[in-house]
Amino acid sequence: MSDQSISVPPLAVDPGTGRRAGPAQAIVLLLASCLSVLGAVLLAPVLPRIQDAFAGTPGVATLTPTVLTVPALVIGLTASIAGRVVDRLGRKRLLVGALVGYAFVGTAPLWLSSLPLIVASRVLVGLTEAAIMTCCTTLLADYFHGPQRVRYFGLQTVYTTVAATIFFAVGGLLGSWGWRTPFWLYAVSLPLAFVAARVVWQPPQQKKEKLPPLPWRGLLVPVGVTLAGGLVFYVLIVELSYVLDGIGVTATATIGLVSAVASLATAVAAYLFPRVARLGPAVTIPAAFVLCGLGILGLALATSVPVVVIGAVVTGLGNGLMLPALLTWALGTLTFAQRGRGTGIWTSALFIGQFASPLVVLALSGATSGLSPALLVVGAAALLLAVVVRIVRPPRPAVA
Repeated sequence: MSDQSISVPPLAVDPGTGRRAGPAQAIVLLLASCLSVLGAVLLAPVLPRIQDAFAGTPGVATLTPTVLTVPALVIGLTASIAGRVVDRLGRKRLLVGALVGYAFVGTAPLWLSSLPLIVASRVLVGLTEAAIMTCCTTLLADYFHGPQRVRYFGLQTVYTTVAATIFFAVGGLLGSWGWRTPFWLYAVSLPLAFVAARVVWQPPQQKKEKLPPLPWRGLLVPVGVTLAGGLVFYVLIVELSYVLDGIGVTATATIGLVSAVASLATAVAAYLFPRVARLGPAVTIPAAFVLCGLGILGLALATSVPVVVIGAVVTGLGNGLMLPALLTWALGTLTFAQRGRGTGIWTSALFIGQFASPLVVLALSGATSGLSPALLVVGAAALLLAVVVRIVRPPRPAVA
């Protein structure tokens, strides 16, 4: 094993107090990671109300879904830049500043009076989310090593998916009091910023010198697979309500319940990931795509609620396995000085895939005359990608 693949253990020690990183630091970083899913699921139940509220706005049918998806695009376009800033300026300063900014731009739609201005505020939300996600993932990799790092990468997905489950329910409840009400939840990042400022510390930086180049030969393949993985991952989140609507289920409570069950399945798979991580990405990543592909095929063919639930649960299991497997693969061989940029590039690929997901499904729906045929194509593509990744046999990363 080369020296570059080994992280130095003292990086997990607070240089000011000598404390080792532990549950307190991990919990703050895991909770902050949940903020990236807040916009993705919190507003889904109120999108029709937003469209009704701005019915006279030109292009409202296109702008309204953008309220939900544009943060993911911005994260995808800027996370790699955030990664370079992280490596240059430090993790803690950027994280605390982004958490404070997130609260202000996230709650802005409470007072904005036009849909284009709300979309603009969501662009700023995406910028802060890019910084938060990159800092949190990089700090988890800095603080923890070996099996402990694998465990926390899995828990990162557990936390975000459990948060998604809660946000689905809370968003629907708050939405019953008006479409603006859910935006108040963005203020939750302010207490997180205060706690992070006290609990999180900046790992000792190396001497100011030119950053070492990234190992592109080993990074491009996992990043490319992550791009496709982001697209597959988001299919369940975006399309589940439309699948239910297609079989006659329009009750918000039922849609929220099925979504919550799928999110819990994702959390369960992510929680169990450390137990299967020893098998390596050559096994875990194909397994994730197989589960997602089979689940999406089930959603495409479903004609009743129980079948939709089964398809959603299987897809959710694949989602929960996919993200920590891809992340462990991509970051496992990067050094401290490379990790921020590597995390940013990985995050960019994931969120560009997520932003593209509804657009790809919409295009396929138009080309194949319906959502069900489009989901059949996506499900089959996921299964094909599982075969390709298995043949390529990605190397087991040296998770130090």
